[in-house]
This record gives sequence, C-alpha cells and structure tokens, in this order.
Amino acid sequence: MLDINLIRENPKLIEEDLKKRKDTEKLKQFKEVIKKDEKWREIKQKLDTSRHNRNKVSQEINQLVKQKQNPSEKIKQTKKLSENIKKLEQKESDLYKEIRKILISLPNITHSSVPYGKDDTENKTIRTFGKKPTFKFPIKSHTELIEDLELGDFEQAALVSGFGFNYLKGDLAILDRALMQFAIDEIIKKKYTLIEPPLMLRRKPYEGVTDLEDFETMMYKIEDEDLYLIATSEHSIGAMLMDKLLEEKDLPLKLVGISPCFRKEIGSHGVDQKGLFRVHQFYKIEQFIFCKPEDSWKFHEELIKNAEDIFKKLKLPFRTVNICTGDIGTVAAKKYDMEAWSPRQKKYIEIVSCSNCTDYQSRRLNTKYQEGNERKLVHTLNSTAIATGRALVALLENNQQKDGSIKIPSVLHKYTGFKKIIKK
Repeated sequence: MLDINLIRENPKLIEEDLKKRKDTEKLKQFKEVIKKDEKWREIKQKLDTSRHNRNKVSQEINQLVKQKQNPSEKIKQTKKLSENIKKLEQKESDLYKEIRKILISLPNITHSSVPYGKDDTENKTIRTFGKKPTFKFPIKSHTELIEDLELGDFEQAALVSGFGFNYLKGDLAILDRALMQFAIDEIIKKKYTLIEPPLMLRRKPYEGVTDLEDFETMMYKIEDEDLYLIATSEHSIGAMLMDKLLEEKDLPLKLVGISPCFRKEIGSHGVDQKGLFRVHQFYKIEQFIFCKPEDSWKFHEELIKNAEDIFKKLKLPFRTVNICTGDIGTVAAKKYDMEAWSPRQKKYIEIVSCSNCTDYQSRRLNTKYQEGNERKLVHTLNSTAIATGRALVALLENNQQKDGSIKIPSVLHKYTGFKKIIKK
C-alpha cells in the first residue's frame, strides 16, 4: 500500500509512475483519492474543532455548577455539539474506508531501473545461460513424453477434478519430489530457514500481501469460512509477521518456504487442458526476505542469483528478464523473471518470478522494526526457487533422448536413485 503522506507531498511522482504503467483506471482512482483525502482532512479538522469546543463547554458547565448557577443552556449546547460530532465521526469513518480501499488497490512505485514498456513483449533480457539443445530426431512435448512413458494421467484427473489437475506417477512423482528437496538443500546452504506455512489464510492478512483482483481471479475461497487456499507460500510467509515489531538485530530474516499452491488462473491464459505448465495445483519452493530498506536492492540481486544457480546446476537453458512497467503487476517495485527454453514450443517459458516489494506489503501488514527510537517499515522480497511443474516441463523437453527416455541431471541422482527415466 502506498503511503498517504507521499501522495500528499509528492503526487506528481505517483502520477508519472501510473502513466508509465499505462494504467488509466488506476490513474483515475489516484485522482479520486486525492480529492477524497482533501475532504477527509477538512472533516477531520471540523471534528477536532467540535471536540475542542465540547470540552471547553464541558469545563464551563463544571464552573457554573461549582458557582451554583444554571448550566441548562450550556448543556443544550453540549448536546448539539455531541450530535454534530457523531455525524462527523460517521462521515470521517466512511470516507477513511473509501480512501483505504483505493489506497490498497493502487500499485507500488516502480524502481528507476524498470524498463518502460506496454506489455511482456517489451521486457528486457539481461542475461542468458546454457545452449539450446539440438535434436536429430522428432521431439515431443512434455505431455507426449509423460503419456508415452506412462508417468501421469491427465484425463482421469480432468474427469475427477477438472482441467488443471494431474496425477503424477512413479518416476515422475519421484522426480518432482527430488526437485523440491534439491532446491531446499541449495537455499538452506545459503543460511535460509525452512518454513512450512499454513495452506490457508484469512482475508485480512491476505489483503496485506497480494493484489485485490487476485481474490476473484486467483484464490480459492473456503465455503462459509473466512479462509482462502494460498496461491504461493510467499503469502503465508509475508503474513507471518503481521502486526509484529522486530529488533534491528533480527534483520535480515531469510526464509525458504515449501507448499502446494492453489490457483484458479481465471484470465486471458486460462489453464492447460493437458500438461504441467499452467495448472490449478502444483508445488513450489519460495524464497522470502524481510530486511531494512537500505538493503533490499542488494537482496533482490541475491534472490535472483540463488534461483539462477539452481537452474544452472540443472543444466537447463534459460534467460533472465527485467519486467517492464506495463507487465510488472501491482505489488512489486521491480521484478525479474527467469524463462527456460522449451524446444517443443521454440520459445522461452516463465519458470521463476523474483520481486522487491519494498514497503508495499509491510505497510498493509504493519510489519516494522525498531531502529534506535524510531519504528520503521521493513522491506519484503520474494522469489521462486523452483516451481516443480514448470521445471519438469523444461527438464523433460530439453533432456529427452532418441529412444524416448529422459536423462536426469546429475545433481538429482542422489535424490531420485536413478539416472534415466525409461518406459517400465
């Protein structure tokens, strides 16, 4: 959430940023919140004056009573003031709610290094790794490979649960678990603490960590409960310190979460009718950092490097891109994506998202730290370490062999117990 004081003191900064994002609707909301805030401050001033006057009259009544004089006129005056105060309090409260509703929908302010662009076609590649494989035989998609090797069942999952769900079987299920444990071990080596978070969150903490539109397009609501299935462990971990005051010595706090993720995926992309790339349920290992504001840009680079190191060790070709203003979303001030090469699709596909959210989430969540006599908002950062479904897409397609088998990266051998997947 943006700081209302920043809106009051430097509205031009936010207006220019919204123009860069090409978000006309949010720009309209921003102008609306400025007007509402001016009205709120005007009501607040009247309310403070009325309360002051009531206190003054109350003191006069006390004096009249002490002097054994009739205070009835002053009592009438107090009653009128109290009635007026009640009306003003209601107006102030209603307007405050309207202002907050707009504030939590306005996006974060983008960093100066975020490239200007209208959509994902204008994201900027900053580095690439690995050589795209060449094949001397007809290549298959990951879905064809899974079905040929009898490693999963898309059709039965669609029958019992709907599209976007899958049964993983045998060696593929083992490989999925191997990827998770490998990523956890790699991040723990870097002094991150493993977290298994709640898989459901109440509305209030969830509003602290995500775009409000996600409640309609992304999250699954538990019927008749104030609970939502988490779309990523980032959300649960971010809420872990809601309303907490940390000590300066506690920071940075580096965490790595493991969880299944549940997503409606309502929107332009939809879900895969068959496959592992865009689904309703998958596993993800997530990095998360709480830190002091002056350290967050350093840690943003650390998080993306951690993810790059994992995929380098898996020997999968990928590129890292700096997400442009028209594609960055609401919460991040800057975001990197990593995209792995899909030989079948002949294009790069997103496998990692890495964001510096600055104080946008912590202001909503009221997560602060004590520095001397001052309480300051922490900065929050998050990054995928590995989302196993998408990693499997890249791994299966890039490592397929002429005989239809799948070669397993050497770093996973100790986790899988096998070096190759073959048809049983």
